[in-house]
Amino acid sequence: MTALFTIRPAQIVEASSLRALAIRTFRDTFTEGSQPADMEAYLQTAFSLARTRSELSDPNNIFLLLFPDGETLPYGYTKLRIGTVEPSVRGDLPIELERLYVDKSVLRQGFGSVLMKAAIAKSAELAYDTLWLGVWEHNYRAIAFYKRWGFKQVGAHPFVLGSDHQTDLIFQRPVKESRSV
Repeated sequence: MTALFTIRPAQIVEASSLRALAIRTFRDTFTEGSQPADMEAYLQTAFSLARTRSELSDPNNIFLLLFPDGETLPYGYTKLRIGTVEPSVRGDLPIELERLYVDKSVLRQGFGSVLMKAAIAKSAELAYDTLWLGVWEHNYRAIAFYKRWGFKQVGAHPFVLGSDHQTDLIFQRPVKESRSV
């Protein structure tokens, strides 16, 4: 990757731009394979402006925004969530990587790896020992990405998109594992 970038924590005043990015990247990632009504119902609930503000204000959520050099709006983000653990996850101090999304205009430029490195570094800084996530079983590109980062499948759980009942695979990796892409 040759592009320069900045990663920094999101601020509450950025709720609108984070929300717009979250909706756009989620829609771009999951529209294929989803019914439009289910997608819209999920987006309106999961990414409402009130919910985004609430999540930004909650100290158990850590949002990191990625800005390509010279840009004022984020092109990617990650969300770490403290205090939620799936039963299949092992580790003394797990932290969830709830979201990692990059705008499709900058896909395949290495920004997903940049965000993953930032998420791992933040998890280590906060003294967590296990990073875990859920990923849709049909999101093959994301599954391959996580496997390259040393994540191993440890379980599954249901995920509901509107009225569509889906399955998320649960993956985890040690925070301090040296393996990276």
